[in-house]
Amino acid sequence: MKKSLGMLVLFFAAVFSAAAVGSIWMPGEWYASIAKPAWTPPNALFGPVWTALYAMMAVAAWLVWRERGWRRGAAPLGLFGLQLLLNAAWTGLFFGLRRPDAAFVEIVLLWISIAATALLFRRVRSLAAVLLLPYLAWVGFAAALNLAIWVLNR
Repeated sequence: MKKSLGMLVLFFAAVFSAAAVGSIWMPGEWYASIAKPAWTPPNALFGPVWTALYAMMAVAAWLVWRERGWRRGAAPLGLFGLQLLLNAAWTGLFFGLRRPDAAFVEIVLLWISIAATALLFRRVRSLAAVLLLPYLAWVGFAAALNLAIWVLNR
């Protein structure tokens, strides 16, 4: 039980570390000055949404680890790690480098990796996959927003 709770803390640390890396590049003046579609959510919404999504991601990965461990869970947990890296990288591309074009390509890869992770998680524990679905939906929405911003600011 103690080991299991320690691993839950580890998964929370991993996902919130990705969030911390992403937070290096905050929206700032550039984002405020570019054209955005009318359906862009208010900036204040992003923090609470991402916090909830990161928490669900951590629990999902922990559930898979509890069922399979590291060795038998290597494929789904490895893919989880990959999508976490892609998650952190998007912010650097979009806000850091101010490259909505490159960020769009990257976020499509992120969406695909989340979908694949959810499929692998489903084979282990369906609740783990369900916990990733809001994340998949949000990243899909973010991809549409990214694309709209790219198109509006070419």
